[in-house]
Amino acid sequence: MRITVSGKNINVRPSIREYIEGKLQKFDRYFNTDVEIKVTVSVEKHRQKVEVTMPLKQGVIFRAEETSEDLYQSVDMVMDKLTKQMRKHKTKIEKRYHKHESIRVADIPDYEYDFDESKIVRTKSFPIKPMDPEEAVLQMEMLNHDFFVFMNGETEEVNVVYIRKDGNYGLIEPTL
Repeated sequence: MRITVSGKNINVRPSIREYIEGKLQKFDRYFNTDVEIKVTVSVEKHRQKVEVTMPLKQGVIFRAEETSEDLYQSVDMVMDKLTKQMRKHKTKIEKRYHKHESIRVADIPDYEYDFDESKIVRTKSFPIKPMDPEEAVLQMEMLNHDFFVFMNGETEEVNVVYIRKDGNYGLIEPTL
């Protein structure tokens, strides 16, 4: 397991780096292959934010972020969130990637709640017309949705605009 810890608006002290790496070592038993984990620590107005991303070779990505007043508390909260994600999606990962040897699904503890597999309960079709991203944001706001799918008039590809947690907007463009 390779762990990369970087800081944004903060100089990551060795004690913090060791604490994060120690916490992440418990996930090592879940993976057969070498996994690269990226951790970003940032400070925004006395708020300590920790983001962890664990991309696996099969396209599975575990990602969590937490913010609090204390950096160590943020690390603990993000580790809890990652553990819950792994437990919750254990069955799905096992079914989809059982042939791959990079994930030891049996070692992931079971999720504490019984739940049915997620199902697609509604399918919606709608015509899309070419527009620019600014017009798509306007449409999204008028519909009071969190995201909006549209045909980008410049690239003639399907794009998605969405509202971010910070109140700004994001644009998703496909790549090959």
